[in-house]
Formats: sequence, structure tokens, C-alpha cells
Amino acid sequence: MTRTRLFGALVFIPLLLTPSFAHHLAVVVNKNNPMGEVSSAHLAKIFQSEIKKWPDGKDVVVVLHRSSNGEKVTLERLNRMSATQIETLITTHVGSIVLVDSDSDVLNTVETNPGAIGLVEVHSIDDHVKVIKVDGKLPLEDGYLPH
Repeated sequence: MTRTRLFGALVFIPLLLTPSFAHHLAVVVNKNNPMGEVSSAHLAKIFQSEIKKWPDGKDVVVVLHRSSNGEKVTLERLNRMSATQIETLITTHVGSIVLVDSDSDVLNTVETNPGAIGLVEVHSIDDHVKVIKVDGKLPLEDGYLPH
């Protein structure tokens, strides 16, 4: 019995130490967007619709999931807002915030809209969009986004 428990523990402990990337998000923009890096403070202003134009003059279009707990937590922490405040923000900025159902939808919308910016889980990233650095860091680096 003790060998079985020891074997079980040896198998189970590495699983606990393996990082879970299910809630690691990446900020993506259209490939032609000139932005390559943004500060978290500037990103918060973009997601709060305080910044409405990119440096090249294109309208900013924020693409968010209709339902994503990881995204909502990230937005709450990034913007220092409650869940209710985030919902109010979304409903009051219907023209500049687009809601979609999946990461695939975010990627498609960002790919086809030159001014779009969105959040997707890192495993969903493809070569049709550009991942931008936040505070000089890429996804999966410590401090990339609050999560």
C-alpha cells in the first residue's frame, strides 16, 4: 500500500507544479497596427474607451468575449474596476466595444478590422494577428497582464 501511495504522490506532485496556461491572456491587434508595445496604464485607457484613436488615426475597436471569467478578472484588475463597472462600461460604449463568443471570433474580428484590439488565451494565438508587449513583456512572462 505504501508503494502505491508513494507512486501516486510522485505522479500527482509534478501535475501540481506544471503551470496552467488556461487563463494566460495575450493582447492582440491587427497585423498592420503600428503598435508593438503598450504600457498597462495606456492599455487600461484603451479598454475604458478613453483612447479612441490609434497613432495612425484609425478608430480603436475593443473586441471582448461575451462571457470569459479570465478576461473579466483581467479587465477588473487592469482597470481597477468592479465587475458591475466593467459591465456598465461595455453597455455605454456599444459602438467602440464589440462582443463576441470565442477566441476564434476575437481573432477573426481583429484580423479583419485594422483598428481592433482584443484579449485571447495564449494557446489561441495564430499568425493572422500581432501580439503586443505590455510593459515590455510578452505573454507568459511575469507581470505581462494582471490575472
